Amino acid sequence: MSIQIRKTLLQVETTLIEGGKTAPLPLKLYSAFAVVKNPWAGKGFVEDLKPEIHAGAPVLGELLTRMIIEAVGSGESVEGYGKAAVVGLDGEIEHASALIHTLRFGNHYRNAVGAKSYLAFCNTRGPANAPIMIPLMDKNDEGRRSHYLTIQAAIPDAPAADEILVALGASVGGRPHHRIGDRYQDLKDLGHDVTNPAGV
Repeated sequence: MSIQIRKTLLQVETTLIEGGKTAPLPLKLYSAFAVVKNPWAGKGFVEDLKPEIHAGAPVLGELLTRMIIEAVGSGESVEGYGKAAVVGLDGEIEHASALIHTLRFGNHYRNAVGAKSYLAFCNTRGPANAPIMIPLMDKNDEGRRSHYLTIQAAIPDAPAADEILVALGASVGGRPHHRIGDRYQDLKDLGHDVTNPAGV
């Protein structure tokens, strides 16, 4: 195998009531995880990470994307999406970043759901049972605040010190009672050009 996968996990969370009020449409959050051997573990400082990225990232991108799409039912149904990686304590943050910050990983997911936005992300280091945070945003509209969500999870035995935990997340729906507006109204209220928010 191009990368050694120890285990996978699929999580589905459904929110029916939020703030004491029934959700008009239940929010469904999906997350898919793969726990893999860190391909740079025990090698000291590795200058060129590219060979292992090219070998492992496409495998993980395809696997986790398939898990999400099969759980959700279709790529079209995915509204919010994101990615995350947690490297074990013997690894570098760069190792976590290496497997998810490459088009060889993300494009599997982006193409499967027909997305235009970049994938929101989180890359951290931690022990087994470390918090896993997968930030999400609308797959086509970075300013749609209703879909600013975070999936939280933990795996009791992962990542080991010489492992990396890689994850994708998806939402079907946004926050049930979204009522803080979108960034476009803020820009308008502040007198900024909505089509050029940075003013450049």
